[in-house]
Amino acid sequence: MAAKPSTKALTLIFLIFLSNLNFNEAAGFSVDLIHRDAFLSDSPANSSDRFLHVRNALRRSHGRVRSKASADVLPDKGAYVMKFSVGTPPLETAAIADTGSDLTWIQCKPCRLCFPQNIPLFDPKRSSSYKTVPCNSDTCRIADLQTACNGRTCTYSVQYGDRSFSRGDLGTDTIKLGDTSVPNIVVGCGHFDQGSFGSGTAGIVGLGGGKTSLITQLGKKIEHKFSYCLVPLFSEGSKKSSKLNFGQNAVVSGAGVITTPIIPKSPETFYYLDLKGMTVGNQRLDLVPSNGSKEGEDSGAGNIIIDSGTTLTYIPTEFYGQVRQSVKRQMKLKEIMDPAGQLDLCFELREGEEAAVPAMAAHFRGADVELKAVNTFVQTSERSLCLAFAEASGLAIYGNIAQGNFLVGYDLQKKTVSFKPTDCAAGGK
Repeated sequence: MAAKPSTKALTLIFLIFLSNLNFNEAAGFSVDLIHRDAFLSDSPANSSDRFLHVRNALRRSHGRVRSKASADVLPDKGAYVMKFSVGTPPLETAAIADTGSDLTWIQCKPCRLCFPQNIPLFDPKRSSSYKTVPCNSDTCRIADLQTACNGRTCTYSVQYGDRSFSRGDLGTDTIKLGDTSVPNIVVGCGHFDQGSFGSGTAGIVGLGGGKTSLITQLGKKIEHKFSYCLVPLFSEGSKKSSKLNFGQNAVVSGAGVITTPIIPKSPETFYYLDLKGMTVGNQRLDLVPSNGSKEGEDSGAGNIIIDSGTTLTYIPTEFYGQVRQSVKRQMKLKEIMDPAGQLDLCFELREGEEAAVPAMAAHFRGADVELKAVNTFVQTSERSLCLAFAEASGLAIYGNIAQGNFLVGYDLQKKTVSFKPTDCAAGGK
């Protein structure tokens, strides 16, 4: 997770193993994304442990969406943990990789107030390539960071929606991804860090669209492209690895690909899309622009962000009510309260009964994304099946449940996001 200047819910955890990477201008590279909960238990996917993970994920999701903190990310249990090395000589570390935030930071010596981690602390004094960022530099003045000065050194402060935070010095150092070293990457050296971070992580890797994002800093080296294929979060295959691709490996092509534009908006961190409406069963529901624009007019596009770190899909209150009502009308199962107390519309599953749910689709500008049951419903217990949507109290978010079993590609030069239906557990290409 990383700091964000706006609201966001982060509730999915993966482990990214980066190895044998090569920044070849004519090629790309891929890394594995492994669901973090796969390492917590050897129990089967439909066990009680599975539903505990579901409930925890949903609880974190709601907490973050309601938050109004300036940098709203729920650490550790809602991100991707990425293995990489930092410094010279390189120190192997791991940090949560967040596609909806920018600053990369790790805990550093001296750690004045830190959360426990079971990997070595980075000591900037032992790295010959580490340099502090001066207060009078352009890097210190960039708009997407809360920065200040401590003597001549630029400092940063980020706060998360669950009251987690990191504060420390801003610097630059060499980041090593497998066999490839990338010099002069902006990093935060955290000396005061607290919150719900797990011991297997040392901080955050920011993969958003802002100036300090690792994606932005790599830029031409990865041809401004990356993609991922997420194994559905609560499926039987969720212990299998997903893929995160860069450069030429990130190109999404072939039969079934649909593409929608990324809408330039502030803050640059987020990838904004234009959601036109949804279909539930045979009923098309149009999302009426909040500014009252008529169909065919520019409705202030960029009304939802796509976020691989957010579990649920959050849509505007009135529109959510329409979707909810349409789903409720078309479901044949008995409506019940969510035993987990997290979701708004749930139905009773009877033992041995196959639940039939209405087909749904998300209509983005120029792209109709056909969703399956794994994208729209989630079990919160053995006997409850719930709609994986909620009303947005602020920013609307297209979450990772809806993105499961799609190859999702970002081309930041063309400013597009592409979707391709894919069996992500089978390799994700």
